[in-house]
Amino acid sequence: MARNENIPVQRVDRQRLDKFAPETAHQGVVALAAAREYVEVEDILKAVQPGEAPLLMLLDEIHDPHNLGAILRTAEAAGVHGVIIPRRRSAPLTQTVARSSAGAVEYVPVARVANLAMTMEDLKKKGLWIAGADAGGRELYWDARLDGPLALVIGGEDKGLGRLVKERCDMLVRFPMYGRINSLNASVAAALFAYEVLRQRRKTF
Repeated sequence: MARNENIPVQRVDRQRLDKFAPETAHQGVVALAAAREYVEVEDILKAVQPGEAPLLMLLDEIHDPHNLGAILRTAEAAGVHGVIIPRRRSAPLTQTVARSSAGAVEYVPVARVANLAMTMEDLKKKGLWIAGADAGGRELYWDARLDGPLALVIGGEDKGLGRLVKERCDMLVRFPMYGRINSLNASVAAALFAYEVLRQRRKTF
């Protein structure tokens, strides 16, 4: 099938494969592919089906590629239309992200923008509400209305939402924390947030 698509195929020894995929169970096959291309925010919005409320996920300085991959996996499973990350101070799309996403990087469009706060303003003008996850949020996330055109904002692992990003959110919601730890992993927060949107929209599958 690869040759039919003019994709070069080489047979090499196991040591060569091990160099391409260190510490990975490659099972005797390795594919070398270009990094996934980024898209424009407009491309994500144009792909939303007529009559469907857009659902985007904005990531404010997620540095850990494993977290980014896990968030993309959740986004794909929950039907998020696209993910937006900043160009600076954010993990890019890499092999580690692809592996952590369990293949979701191939299906979830990712836009990379110069200024996340300005992008939020543009999304508002297009009719989206912005909901940020923050420990100081006024509402619990399951009490907030999340059923319309929406962009969910998840903060970085160390500091959460940045000041400018937080100021541009239409609402800040929090997750209930009953233990001694006062925050959740970013990918866990993204999963809770996205699936609460699904619950409120009552999508059927």
